[in-house]
Amino acid sequence: MNPLLNFFVDPAEKSIWNLTSGEDLLWMVAIMFVAVAVGLLLAITLYLAYILRKILAPESEAKTQPVDTRSTWQRWAGLHALSQEKDLMLEHAYDGIAELDNPTPPWFMGLFYSTIGFAVIYLLIFHVIGNGNTMEQEYKQEVAIAEKQREAYVKLVAGKINENTVTLLTDKKGVESGKVLFNQYCTACHGQKAEGVVGPNLTDEYWLHGGHVKDVFHTITEGIPEKGMISWKKQLNPLQIQQVSSYVLSLQGTKPAGGKEPQGEKVTPAVAATPKVAMQ
Repeated sequence: MNPLLNFFVDPAEKSIWNLTSGEDLLWMVAIMFVAVAVGLLLAITLYLAYILRKILAPESEAKTQPVDTRSTWQRWAGLHALSQEKDLMLEHAYDGIAELDNPTPPWFMGLFYSTIGFAVIYLLIFHVIGNGNTMEQEYKQEVAIAEKQREAYVKLVAGKINENTVTLLTDKKGVESGKVLFNQYCTACHGQKAEGVVGPNLTDEYWLHGGHVKDVFHTITEGIPEKGMISWKKQLNPLQIQQVSSYVLSLQGTKPAGGKEPQGEKVTPAVAATPKVAMQ
């Protein structure tokens, strides 16, 4: 397929050119040759027009040409003194209104042509050669870096949490994170509202393996294989297990409809300060 057509057909690719391919390299050389040739042709045409005008201009016109006495700064800025307006007037007028020969200032034209040059260079680097990073590519790189930093932070924090150091989370963000994990991993056995299905009811005061945060943390971490409770330490890091444990304990006393009958021994955990998470 023609590489020029590929430019419109497949914009997701980092580069539509393969410089190791003879065909693509030939197209690259051809495009650059045409661009240079057109630029040279335009420059030569303008120069010849200027020379021709000088040759064909009447001698009287050459003699009457005003001398430009402006400074370099005035020429660059395109400034003229009010006394020079008569020299800038064109021969024609409309309804008595004279028109001045006042072209665009050189500084503006220089800026304009520099933007064209920048656009050509940008096109070559970012969309032809493909060595530059577009905004989408930079965004993906920044997201990847941020994700690595987040994972490193989680590992650092989670590495300090174990059965002896775990504490009950009372902040809303931590408990909400535990709710998300619970809904993702635990509802199959304990129900959407922890009312108990295959596993026990987690909202009452009765516990089979302890109802304090360290007990719940241990149960989730190691599991109870003989009762079908798997160990979650390979799927969840210690911080996530702490969040799930805190969410489970925040459900104490919610009494969801269809709750399973109490099992185990009655335990009164100190969860008075734990925020209640809205049940859905």
